[in-house]
Amino acid sequence: MKFDSNRAWTQASQAVSANREVVLALAGVFFLVPQLAFAIFYPQPEMGTGMNEQQVMAAVKAYYTSVLPVMIPLALLQAAGTLSLLCLLDTDRRPTVGEAIRAGVKGLVPYLVAQILLGLGLGAVVLTVAGVLAAVGGNLGAAIGLAIALAVGVAVFVRFSVTAPVVAVEKTLNPIMALGRSWTLTKGHTARLLGFYALLGLAMVVLMIFGNILTLPIALLAPAEVVRVVAAIVESIMATIMALYFVAVIAQVHRQLAGPSAAQATRTFE
Repeated sequence: MKFDSNRAWTQASQAVSANREVVLALAGVFFLVPQLAFAIFYPQPEMGTGMNEQQVMAAVKAYYTSVLPVMIPLALLQAAGTLSLLCLLDTDRRPTVGEAIRAGVKGLVPYLVAQILLGLGLGAVVLTVAGVLAAVGGNLGAAIGLAIALAVGVAVFVRFSVTAPVVAVEKTLNPIMALGRSWTLTKGHTARLLGFYALLGLAMVVLMIFGNILTLPIALLAPAEVVRVVAAIVESIMATIMALYFVAVIAQVHRQLAGPSAAQATRTFE
């Protein structure tokens, strides 16, 4: 079976539309409100025109060090929201909102452990490849190593891109088994999935540019504080929309690659 990107996008859009009220409510709680609060109360530092590279790096480091205690709970909340949305969009089981949230929270720790294991493994490979090539070929070797590491990182992202629905929908709570299941499902579909994700990413970039254009008249006319708040609202809404559709797409990618669930197959022959 070949992966059909058009069918995945169509079904993802239909799933969001069919469950619009509950999906938007869930996305608002887990993505929009936390993202908006973070953007308003923890704005990124402004970089002065006279700052050198060291000063910029120091400002960025100080900012992220100060907001790290807030970013970690925010990331956990959004991870739980992702898993809850995946459960809610599981049309085979049709869970209630409460059931979806409980399932998302239950799968949070296995999903995070899977992501940590994946990050550690990928980081070790990248550092090894880049370090060896840098030692052998100097700056040129380091550049080649970074290019290879980037290509490996992209391929790994594609192969493990359905780990979240494996945890949320298939209820696979063993992190290693969840990663292995994602690797198996995406086997033979890497190129098609990569092209699909690239187009999806491009569409998201265009959406963000459109959001910035919408705030341009306000930026020219309103006071700086009003501009900051409006920009935070628009960016948070855009980010929430992108997150929602990305989750819906991943759900349909998993559904297409995994095929119908056992319950759905049983109902087909009844």
